[in-house]
Amino acid sequence: MSSSGNASILAIDLGTSAVKLAAVTLRGKILGGTEESLDLQLLPDGGAEQDPESWWAAIVRGTRRLLESGAIPAADIVAVNVSSQWSGTVAVDAHGKPLRPALLWMDSRGREHVRRAAHGLVSVEGYSLRKALTWLHICGGAPTLSGKDPVGHILYLQNEHPEIYRDTYKFLEPKDWLNQRLSGRMVSSHDSITLHWVTDNRDLAHIDYDNGLLRMTGLSREKLPDLVPAATVLGPLQPEAARALGLSDSVQVISGAPDILAAAVGSGAVRNHEAHLCIGTSSWVSCHVPTKKTDIFHQLGSIPSALPGRYLLTNEQESAGICLSYLKDHILFGPESAPQDSAERYAMLVREAERIPAGSDQLIFLPWLNGERSPVDDSTLRGGFLNQSLKTTRGHFVRAVMEGVAYNSRWLFSYVEKAAGHTLNPVRIIGGGARSPLWCQIHADVLGRTIQQVDEPVLANTRGAAFQAAVALGRLSVDEIPSLVPIAHTFEPDPRNRALYDELFDEFLNIYKNNKAIFARLNRKRSA
Repeated sequence: MSSSGNASILAIDLGTSAVKLAAVTLRGKILGGTEESLDLQLLPDGGAEQDPESWWAAIVRGTRRLLESGAIPAADIVAVNVSSQWSGTVAVDAHGKPLRPALLWMDSRGREHVRRAAHGLVSVEGYSLRKALTWLHICGGAPTLSGKDPVGHILYLQNEHPEIYRDTYKFLEPKDWLNQRLSGRMVSSHDSITLHWVTDNRDLAHIDYDNGLLRMTGLSREKLPDLVPAATVLGPLQPEAARALGLSDSVQVISGAPDILAAAVGSGAVRNHEAHLCIGTSSWVSCHVPTKKTDIFHQLGSIPSALPGRYLLTNEQESAGICLSYLKDHILFGPESAPQDSAERYAMLVREAERIPAGSDQLIFLPWLNGERSPVDDSTLRGGFLNQSLKTTRGHFVRAVMEGVAYNSRWLFSYVEKAAGHTLNPVRIIGGGARSPLWCQIHADVLGRTIQQVDEPVLANTRGAAFQAAVALGRLSVDEIPSLVPIAHTFEPDPRNRALYDELFDEFLNIYKNNKAIFARLNRKRSA
């Protein structure tokens, strides 16, 4: 075991497109990191799957490479903690072996089954009034009607793959499956189980499954894992996992957290009503709040945080950074482009966007490439550009994508502030999109808020996983966290752009209102 001066956490951040690994000290200093790509399989009718074994193989490769780099001796690692993509489902047998590929947070094939479970005689926005009130009272939220929550995944397997459902011993979230590989324990934590919408979250000290909610949703308690509090020490690494990773079997495994919750910790915004904005593959605006808050009609709710005894007001928008990568890889350049050119081409595109005036000469981008879940839950929405002219250049397209994502953030932000009951200012920004000063400034201007760019914003999840582990081990207090997260740069709103962005944001909302019925007609049969 390492001396306290060198003690570090192996923080694992399992995303959708890659898994990032970092060695992080108990005070949040990142000593070294690496990344492994992951394949994503998109299927007809809204399917999105990955092979869980590919996650584990990538983690083993990445950990070995990190240790071989000399960034940190294996002996200095005292714990391992996982932050992962949320709202996924791994069906496993009694030995933890996956019975099929994992259904991811993007998978909407269970939408019809969730809608039937949520519907009733007196329905509002697709929810039975009685059921909605029950979910709100007990959980603090309700299943999304898109089918993208684990409850939708499980009902899909139950109804359309009954043989898989029958043979499943437990349905696990991605991080909980990884924890099973690491520690041998098949459990979930109070934070990650939330999106099954079958736990009583009214008392943060006593969270458990609710029999009434289980009956209402149609889930079986025996096929769900036992629960532990957030930031729990699960025990030491299994010998097999320790050998695979090249670590001591005395290394402790922490219960981990979903990406949104880990990011909140890693952003340093851990006090009540301190907000963070993530611009990653998807996007969200979140803040800790002292009490349970819910806005079921805009997919907002306060749920158990990654920090014990705390609530986090959470939400998620479907597409953010993926809009820019899609533009680059599928429209502007195409599949023949060499992978090694990716970073260079991003830089070139951003330089071109920097030369375009605010508002992109009124070119508006709709970022709903895979539907939307918050502040509207509509899987039929789609993206596109509006108001293109013969003067529109490549730089216009790039800047318009950045602005369109920011308009979507502002749309959500208004409901987050209303639910929180506070003006959220400043806002810490994290994620891959936060590396771009231009995108940070666009968000400051569109939101009308001070944007604080967190240092090394892509590693916020791994930093958060390390902080959570240090708290679990009793080596760090929550009050110390804000001072341990440096701010690289602060972006103030440019008052010269306020009127323009107010006008374009209003038109962004008008485009949604005037076209949502068209999207529904075009995409109802093949919605994501």
